[in-house]
Amino acid sequence: MSIDLTSLLDTASLPEDAVEVARIGEAWGIKGWFRVIPYNTLTEALFACKQWYLLPAERGARHFSGTLTMPVAQVREHGDGLVAHSRSIADRNASELLKGARICVPRSAFPPPEEGEFYWVDLIGCAVSNREGVALGAVRDLLATGPQTTLVLEAQEDDKTVERLIPFVAAFIDEVDVAGKRIIADWQPDY
Repeated sequence: MSIDLTSLLDTASLPEDAVEVARIGEAWGIKGWFRVIPYNTLTEALFACKQWYLLPAERGARHFSGTLTMPVAQVREHGDGLVAHSRSIADRNASELLKGARICVPRSAFPPPEEGEFYWVDLIGCAVSNREGVALGAVRDLLATGPQTTLVLEAQEDDKTVERLIPFVAAFIDEVDVAGKRIIADWQPDY
């Protein structure tokens, strides 16, 4: 008997503020649980959001197309990762079909960050300048480099693309204005 995920989960449109935060790993146990592989250590959004939007796997077997919504019954830590369960996914056979699916949640469902903390997705696109007002570039990506996070900036200078790396630590970051999409850094263009 073949299982069709679209008979278990509803199709939907991806919310405009959707953020891809994790992917589904292999089935875990026989009652429909599955492993969740978060993209970073801030997993609060996975716990807070009770409905996930699923996109097909980028590689490997794709058992559905478009966007599906999955109600989340429970998420919990297990070992060094996460496992989750949906009442819509009743057994191991169904959960195996989810492997590789990408999990998106609306940014509006994220819990508010603690004072002085930021979600990476909110920093992408921020214009970075130094104390003297010199534009250093825009945040293109962030890297987890052990004990600290590093901003990856991209700028156009003299008709070429320049990349800068700035440690995202208080010693170099003076101000972060998420609403204004700007960051002030104690950094020089020639560093």
